Amino acid sequence: MNSGAHFITGGHLRLRLYKLLILGVFICPFRCMSQKDFDKKINSLLSHSVPLIHENELRADFTDGEFILLDTRSLKEYEISHIKGANFIDYEGFSPNMVSDIDKDKPVVLYCSVGYRSEKIGERLQELGYKNVFNLYGGIFDWKNKNNAVVNPLNVETDSVHTYNKSWSKWLKEGVKVYE
Repeated sequence: MNSGAHFITGGHLRLRLYKLLILGVFICPFRCMSQKDFDKKINSLLSHSVPLIHENELRADFTDGEFILLDTRSLKEYEISHIKGANFIDYEGFSPNMVSDIDKDKPVVLYCSVGYRSEKIGERLQELGYKNVFNLYGGIFDWKNKNNAVVNPLNVETDSVHTYNKSWSKWLKEGVKVYE
């Protein structure tokens, strides 16, 4: 009887291992594909008219005060959270006087949710004579997905990120999704 109990336990163990193996085979490709899908989506949106900077480059250089960081989302999105040190520049209501106090030779990094709106503002800055304009690859979504901090208007770290709308929220893998 004792050996029978051992056989059932061993059988259950093999069944559990088999289930874990099957789950790994099916889940891993979806998790691995998600970054590929995100990259594909980003590349379909961007015209690459503004040079890209990746989150690890920004993280390294921004801490040294190398860049001016501009958030080009809506005020509602910015107030949910933003990258610490970012200044708000409204995409919808952009005008040159919003950036008139920025030295045209100083490196400027723009971001939005995933990079489309920030690229468009980057194009405008280039037209205005700004020489070192960069678009943050994947925007605040990629920034947060790579476990970087965002802050609320009180400069307190938060996990909340405005995801523009429900459809776009699928691209935010880390943090709390906020949308109307």
